[in-house]
Amino acid sequence: MNHPRNKAQTLWQLFKATFLLSAFTFGGGFVIVSLMKKKFVEELGWLEENEMLDVTAIAQSSPGPIPINASVILGYRMCGLPGTLVAILGTSLPPMIIISIISFFYAQFRSNTIIALALQVMRAGVAAVIFDVVLNLAKNVIKTRRWLYIGLMAGAFVAKVFFGVEAMVLILVCLAVGIGDLLVHMRANQKKRATEVQA
Repeated sequence: MNHPRNKAQTLWQLFKATFLLSAFTFGGGFVIVSLMKKKFVEELGWLEENEMLDVTAIAQSSPGPIPINASVILGYRMCGLPGTLVAILGTSLPPMIIISIISFFYAQFRSNTIIALALQVMRAGVAAVIFDVVLNLAKNVIKTRRWLYIGLMAGAFVAKVFFGVEAMVLILVCLAVGIGDLLVHMRANQKKRATEVQA
């Protein structure tokens, strides 16, 4: 991983990156997570892809907005508490500024046909970016070659799309299965070590 030379430089790059990502991201948390991956993994090289996937999973599973959750983790990972505060500031400032401006001119925005058309066009772009996120996450699950995880992914998709199961229920079920799988592996490793010691 490539790390900037000093803390001040890291904090500035972190603020600049989160500010620009937040300012030019439309479509919510799933979109910004995909762009964060491209920025922090592929461009800056601050995180490994597996780390970014962990950040994504935690940010999506935790209460609150996904971009803020992801920023908290990324900031802390890079510079501790100052990094967290800088990342939160960089992520939250653009929406606050934009929403403040929109609320001030709300009546004009609502009746403006050009802005309405622009928002409709942006929906198509947002859908494409979210689809890209889904494909990347699915590929990484398949790469694990663990049938349990692949089955969970497929089962969660079917439960959500065809049976309308709430997302939080699916997350909690997957979390419970993941914890169970971890405990089974830990127990198997303990037995293996005990057998090796006895041998």
